[in-house]
Amino acid sequence: MIVVTGATGNVGKELVRILAGAGERVTAVSRRVAQLPDDVRHVEADLADPPSLAPAFEGAQALFLLVAGADPEGILGLAKAAGVRRVVLLSSQGAGTRPEVYRHPVAFEDAVRGSGLDWTILRSGGLNSNAFAWAGSIRTERTAAAPFGDVGLPTVDPADVAEVAAVVLREGGHAGSTYELTGPAPVTPRERAEAIGEALGTPVRFIEQTRAEARAQMLSFMPEPVVEGTLAILGEPLPAEQETSPAVEHILGRAPRAFADWAARTAPAFQ
Repeated sequence: MIVVTGATGNVGKELVRILAGAGERVTAVSRRVAQLPDDVRHVEADLADPPSLAPAFEGAQALFLLVAGADPEGILGLAKAAGVRRVVLLSSQGAGTRPEVYRHPVAFEDAVRGSGLDWTILRSGGLNSNAFAWAGSIRTERTAAAPFGDVGLPTVDPADVAEVAAVVLREGGHAGSTYELTGPAPVTPRERAEAIGEALGTPVRFIEQTRAEARAQMLSFMPEPVVEGTLAILGEPLPAEQETSPAVEHILGRAPRAFADWAARTAPAFQ
């Protein structure tokens, strides 16, 4: 049995589909009712409440874990006591490049490394699905707003992250490894908006926000230190944050998907 937390998210939903399609027994964990394949077991639980996860861990051997909640040791302790032997953590690239800001994923990484389980850490760069934040304005006004319009980052397709996670969960040889996951090339916000417009068959006008405008918007749903760290990555990325990683191709045997591929696949969300 493989337990997938965050089973309704952009990565988790795809991971559940891949694992179930491969014939694995899967327990999908989410805080709300989810539409899942018929043969997938669902447990409503919250990573912020570790005891609520106990039913999900029954009979499980592997765990896909998100950075959520404040007690990673509690989560991992329950999993280990239930018989889980392998954990794959979806962390953030910022845990490696800006650990002083991304303390939450760093704490989870430390807990995973010290858990006594076979562990693998996936440090995702920015996800292509972050562009869903534009869905409303693109649908109604055919506009997309973001700061630092001409600064490129190699954002990654969440489906690629899910495929990598599926391999690592099912196959040996990855214990003790930390993989950086990126797309095939840096893409700017302006280029992302253009790619969505091409997928829709109609132009999307890009509006460049000031740093202050973007900061005010982000503060409505992110803690201030994370906002500052995110703006630093978006506007003044370190060389390591602009580099493309070979990990996706190494693990999957193919190049990572381009942003344009993601835009074409998800175009209905912007119509």
